[in-house]
Amino acid sequence: MRELPSLPICSRLPFSFALEPLLQALGRVAADAWQRHFNTRYFEGDWSGVALITPSDAPLPLAPGLGAPVRADWWQGEAAWHELLAAFHTSVRSARLLRLGPRSRIHEHRDPDLGLAGSVLRLHIPLVSTAGVEFLVDGLDIPMRPGESWFVDLSRPHRVDNFSACERIHLVLDCQPNDWLLAAIEQGLPATPALQPGKAVQAFLQFRQQVEQDPQLAQQLQTLSDTQDFLHETVEQGKQRGLHFSAAEVRSAMRQGRQAWSVQWRA
Repeated sequence: MRELPSLPICSRLPFSFALEPLLQALGRVAADAWQRHFNTRYFEGDWSGVALITPSDAPLPLAPGLGAPVRADWWQGEAAWHELLAAFHTSVRSARLLRLGPRSRIHEHRDPDLGLAGSVLRLHIPLVSTAGVEFLVDGLDIPMRPGESWFVDLSRPHRVDNFSACERIHLVLDCQPNDWLLAAIEQGLPATPALQPGKAVQAFLQFRQQVEQDPQLAQQLQTLSDTQDFLHETVEQGKQRGLHFSAAEVRSAMRQGRQAWSVQWRA
């Protein structure tokens, strides 16, 4: 299997797509074609999709697999999808339209199979999105805009929050790594915007500062030995102070703390 080089957290690839033809083709997708995502534990609200290309051995149209890529019949008359896919000079193993509904959330998780030697690389082409959507990887917001094309390393912890009243739709491609794709990722790095912490991450950082300056609050939280109680109380204390974050931010800080504890003994 091909050994992949060290990959960045993300890269905005050096090409984009005209949105109007893609949005017109998207508008012709039948309403009943959208299928609820199979990872039901991973999300709240509406996370659904439509498959354009599916591995032959995938148990469901939206599921991964190792088989040969099979193109669905429904989009063969749509030139916009053909033209977009032709821009990728590599084997597209899977292509899915993925929709995250208004006020919906994909919980933090990792896709560890994407980080293995010989695994595919995942690309995102946003089609419909607003400023109310945050796509967080390692707590950093990936500022993807409609029409752009991005590589994102989703073997890292990631989640998506759609705080807006509008749906978010991306075309998500799983591609075979080759010299062309790896070069595109490298070429995109200089123009990739600097990443910033998400709004909830920033709120939690402010809360941590307040805890450091408030011994009574720190003691109150330290007495909670049950993890779920600690998560709930921390989130509630933040809300009381006008700082809105979720248990995901708290868990991430706990995980990073454990990693820092482990790293200090490796030197």
